[in-house]
Amino acid sequence: MELGLAGKVVLVTGGSSGIGRETALAFAAEGARVALTYHTGQEAAGKVVAEAESLHGSAVVAGGANGSPARSGRVAVAVPLDLADPAGPAAVVDRVRRELGPVEVLVNNAVRWPSWPAPGELFETAPADRFTESVQANLVGPYLLARAVLADMRAQGWGRVVNVSTGLVADGFPGNVSYVAAKAGLHGLTKVMSRELAATGILTNVVMPGFAPEGKPVPESMIEQARAAAATREVTRADEVARLIVFLCSAANTNITGEAVRADGHFLTPA
Repeated sequence: MELGLAGKVVLVTGGSSGIGRETALAFAAEGARVALTYHTGQEAAGKVVAEAESLHGSAVVAGGANGSPARSGRVAVAVPLDLADPAGPAAVVDRVRRELGPVEVLVNNAVRWPSWPAPGELFETAPADRFTESVQANLVGPYLLARAVLADMRAQGWGRVVNVSTGLVADGFPGNVSYVAAKAGLHGLTKVMSRELAATGILTNVVMPGFAPEGKPVPESMIEQARAAAATREVTRADEVARLIVFLCSAANTNITGEAVRADGHFLTPA
């Protein structure tokens, strides 16, 4: 399939592990120039950059997605980002523009994980500051990143944005109102962006992964519970989600926008 990603500048937030890592590497394998952000995992992010550079080199030697050579200069970079810092998104986009070029693809994947629900904790008893902190990191942060890249995308008449949400938005998750509500906000943001931007060549979608335990220090019992809750009896695979994101962000996608695509094996959360 012709994806048309060779030489494109891609920004993947939260790219040092999990779905973000797999997504960054999948873009690099298509010959894209990849910037990834990290919060605390600087060493892990550096390893992803090295892998991305190797994959990008192989893609260019092989002709990439469309046979185009890579632009001169760097092909991968890791940039620190604190989603809770209102000035962070614009600073990241400015740095990527200087080091790789204008961002043509944005994947809002980074997440500020909540504290797992306390037994019996209801949304009206959860600390209010937990809610506002989660909204700032998981909704306002991605919103500001999207705003920061849109001028360059408009100028080029082409762009792709994928906001990574969660299947929990569809079903709810008792005890985690701050996280689920913030992620649900991404759906509204995506709908508005899709209506306002599609005519300019910018397509915006949501991907809703399930529980992807790869690389996470979680007990086997939690993994088994996730398998049992999925119709497929499988946990979410980060590389599979990455391939979906890459397609939605590629030139092969010309008409899919404003959609929320579940990638969780039809996971059913507990009532």
